[in-house]
Amino acid sequence: MKILLALMPLTLALAAPARDFFVYFGTYTNALSRGIYVSRLESGTGRLSAPELAAETPNPSYLAIAPTGKFLYAANEVGSSGGGEAGLVSAFAIDQKTGRLALLDQKSSGGAWPCHLSVDATGAALLVANYDAGSVKSFQLRDDGGLGAEGSFVRHHGASVNASRQTGPHAHCIIPDPANRFALACDLGTDKVMVYRLNSAAGTLTDASVATLPPGSGPRHLAFSDNGKFVHVLNEMGCTLSTFGWDSRAGQMAPVETVSALPPEVPVQPGFTAAEIVVAGKFVYVTIRGHDSVGVFSIEARTGRLRYRQNLPTGGQVPRGLGVDPTGHWLLVGNQNSHTVTEFAINPRTGLLAPTGQSLNIGSPVDVKFVACHR
Repeated sequence: MKILLALMPLTLALAAPARDFFVYFGTYTNALSRGIYVSRLESGTGRLSAPELAAETPNPSYLAIAPTGKFLYAANEVGSSGGGEAGLVSAFAIDQKTGRLALLDQKSSGGAWPCHLSVDATGAALLVANYDAGSVKSFQLRDDGGLGAEGSFVRHHGASVNASRQTGPHAHCIIPDPANRFALACDLGTDKVMVYRLNSAAGTLTDASVATLPPGSGPRHLAFSDNGKFVHVLNEMGCTLSTFGWDSRAGQMAPVETVSALPPEVPVQPGFTAAEIVVAGKFVYVTIRGHDSVGVFSIEARTGRLRYRQNLPTGGQVPRGLGVDPTGHWLLVGNQNSHTVTEFAINPRTGLLAPTGQSLNIGSPVDVKFVACHR
């Protein structure tokens, strides 16, 4: 019986309509990595092709895909460029047949060590978070995918209780809300989520509201529930998940609960830090470094509260980004320090994971993004 249950997620995935996707991996460049890598996923079987270098570029740690699937954007996580103390953002055109990337544009991110970026729902604006500078910046995007006029630049202010990591602001992500009216930015250094009103056509951000996390939480990344009613914030330092109700008209967050991102029997220990969060349907998936695991939580649709379901080893060291393919049947995790990407099959009914035994060798993988292939 146990064997049959273990095989069930894979069996269900095999019944899914077959379609191929390019899988892009952002990395930290070093002796084992030269930039952004691409593999091809057969969604009907979960088979992954050997990764190839899609574009050579420095430290493309985090990636974003345009709504059309034609363009890819990368946060080049460096501390200086062009003689200034700022990182870079790069725009690429995606070859729809091969998956290779052609550089379109590259500009300053406005601050040192940019670590996250996103594209609004219309494809008109690019939003960037600069970790070391504690700032966010927006750009207009051209029809050809290139970086257009600079929109807004906002520097965060403040600090929090952790004397080693929270002496100043550290913007860690910025994401548009589902209605595309606002953009939410996690700031690890101040234990706050800043909410900005988003004018996507002009590519601008203006202050709207602020939500505060428990002291020492270190909000890192966030994701919206599929119904758009809740925001789930992953706190890096506290290894917790904080859920908020989301008012899409006023742009305000109302606290619901904070729960551990670890299994119930596992306390937070030195070296444990939460890394990534993804919402897929009724489920939340998170990675925890140090514990080197991926956790699964179900979402209660009416209240937004989370219920712990599962935690599994990621098969590598220091898991960072994770991604769920568009069919909802495969989950990939990048293990930064062991230079591997591990695949799991998802049971679409329960959300539970089962290792497929398949992995890729990629130097220092950090982020995972999917784009539909065109034959």
